[in-house]
Amino acid sequence: MSELKYREALDSILNYKPAKSLQEIQDELGIDKILKLSANENAMGCSPLVYKALQKLPEEINLYPDFYCTKLREKLIKTLNVKEEQLIFGNGSFELISLLAQAFINSGEESIIPEPSFGWYKTVTLAMNGVIKSIPLRNHKIDLKDVLNQVNDKTKIIWLCNPNNPTGTIFEKQEFEKFIENIPTRIILVLDEAYIDFVSSDEYFDTTKLVDKYKNIISLRTFSKVYGLASLRIGYGIADKEIIDIINKIRLPINVNAAAQAAALASLNDENFKKSCIENNKEGKEYYYKSFSEMGLEYIPTETNFIMVNVLKDSMKVTDELLRKGISLRAGTEFGMNTWLRITIGKIEENILVIEKLKQVLNYKK
Repeated sequence: MSELKYREALDSILNYKPAKSLQEIQDELGIDKILKLSANENAMGCSPLVYKALQKLPEEINLYPDFYCTKLREKLIKTLNVKEEQLIFGNGSFELISLLAQAFINSGEESIIPEPSFGWYKTVTLAMNGVIKSIPLRNHKIDLKDVLNQVNDKTKIIWLCNPNNPTGTIFEKQEFEKFIENIPTRIILVLDEAYIDFVSSDEYFDTTKLVDKYKNIISLRTFSKVYGLASLRIGYGIADKEIIDIINKIRLPINVNAAAQAAALASLNDENFKKSCIENNKEGKEYYYKSFSEMGLEYIPTETNFIMVNVLKDSMKVTDELLRKGISLRAGTEFGMNTWLRITIGKIEENILVIEKLKQVLNYKK
């Protein structure tokens, strides 16, 4: 028996289980081709400008990357109309979420986390020996009144995924404005906006305008979704200088590699590619709405690049059957939604194939 001693807080944490890679699935089932729509990746890939930018990297590989992400920072300052000192970059949103917990949560302090939502909020809270206060969704949406009712003297961070993963729903501007006015300024309010680029609702709001007024807000964004750079791991946060300075105390000195910086900058210079991804996503979700309605299946209208549908059967069994037909989707079981599937919206031909195979698995007959 090992005598290794580790922090007791880790006893309450389960290892993170990402969606299986294509190679894992292929090796496991002996299938040559798998359509992976289980991890909310961009089925359109990334901008052609990214490949051109990466071709220039070999001459710089021997050099450390820019600690300050200077060129990318300058581009985002202009694009978002924020101040230089209001930006922080990370190895994806995962790292920034982890850093926020490390910087602000003391033992016994509380995180308020809507349920279901992105699971990493729980992990980082428990890692700091923090306490989780889960708030159930109402009609698949985060209810900010319910969140506010749970605020107390021990509350340290409120984690709000907007649009929410896995439900794809949002809370709206008027609702949020009433909410934020009642949140003590000592509490860090995290707005995780990984899917913001896919939002089409007029009721969404520009959170970059909030950081000047509310010094306890940080908005997190990523290049993994609409820009298709999930493999390169780069995200950023927008917040008041004080929050940024605190996080920088524990951020790894060189946490964003040169390839990620170059790719992110190139992505921001290709507005046409971004528009094509958004348009493809819009067409895809309308196709799913129509298909699910015809099949008599309940679904959650989405503001993201994925959609949840209730198949009225054990979702683990359904995803297993679909996997054997060459399609990888996410079972809702891990979100406490046992009969639901989460489907990443792909290209139109991929979406058509999903519906075709789903009908077979569900024995749907028109």
